[in-house]
Amino acid sequence: MSYENPSPRSRRTAGVFTLAAAAAVLASNLMPVEAAAETDIVNIYTTRQEVLIQPVLDAYRAATGAEVNVIFIKEGLVERLKSEGANSPADVILTADVGYILEADEAGLLQPIDSGILEAAIPANYRQSDGRWYGFSLRARPIMYSKERVDPSELSTYEALADPKWQGRICVRSSSNVYNQSLVSSMIVADGAEATEEWAKGFVANFARDPDGGDRDQIMAVAAGECDIAIANTYYLGGMLTSTDNPEQKAGAEKVAVFWPNQGDRGVHVNVTGGGVAAHAPHKEAAVRFLEFLTTENAQRLFADVVNEYPIVIGLEPNQTVASFGVFEADSVALEELGGDVRREAVEIMDRAGWK
Repeated sequence: MSYENPSPRSRRTAGVFTLAAAAAVLASNLMPVEAAAETDIVNIYTTRQEVLIQPVLDAYRAATGAEVNVIFIKEGLVERLKSEGANSPADVILTADVGYILEADEAGLLQPIDSGILEAAIPANYRQSDGRWYGFSLRARPIMYSKERVDPSELSTYEALADPKWQGRICVRSSSNVYNQSLVSSMIVADGAEATEEWAKGFVANFARDPDGGDRDQIMAVAAGECDIAIANTYYLGGMLTSTDNPEQKAGAEKVAVFWPNQGDRGVHVNVTGGGVAAHAPHKEAAVRFLEFLTTENAQRLFADVVNEYPIVIGLEPNQTVASFGVFEADSVALEELGGDVRREAVEIMDRAGWK
């Protein structure tokens, strides 16, 4: 069995894909992108790191001749857009996690668009049902474990990480991190708030140390023996393994392996690079063309080969390093369910559990 995107269960949930539709999408993605009009301009606000998104922006400029202006905003994206109001120059909002795009959507900062290309290319559970935002690449958040100190047969689900046998053996980043908030939100949808809170208490009791640093730091902590297992996004591990300028991280990553949790039930938690058209976009048509470009084979290969993410378009494969992590069943929950009250409840649960 090879990696399939979306998973068979996700395809059944989406319910909108046929073989003919998938073939049409792939055929259109293989066609050259028409050059944009001379006056085509698109202004992008993004929370993604410049090094990760720049290759895609460069490819769009090269393919269309469009003028692409980018503002990289690490924090405070929603607040900035609110303060700019109707005078905002933003055409496209592009985020590193569905949590950020859900926050922008809930604040009324996105507008619905009607694009047959996006609807055909992107599975229904990875886009907003009214067309206000779409996912453009996938990353999974599995369990990562020490090859030396953990037998993978000991591992099974996220829920099982609350078992006392893992006491003092787990590393994970802060509860303020949006990746973890999305994960806990997905657990609330799957297991209910009460069960998730009980899990969170047991999970926190098993921490080897207070949360510190990013996902790469958790992986390096496993490699250094500070803990035996961590939860981290796959693209971080992929970037470490393919690093040409950080031999220490590459060596650390080689001591860690990936375990896909919850394969007997809902599947591993996955997230997306999310994007949509800003509510007051001055160049709406250009914004839609840019988002449609992100589903082309050219852009999807950049997400896969440069960023080490999973392509979201059916029929395209991850790069060799990411593929080596193995095949998996992805959680088929509609990502738009992870916002609003569910996300707020997730944050409160993590706080009460003492997840710093």
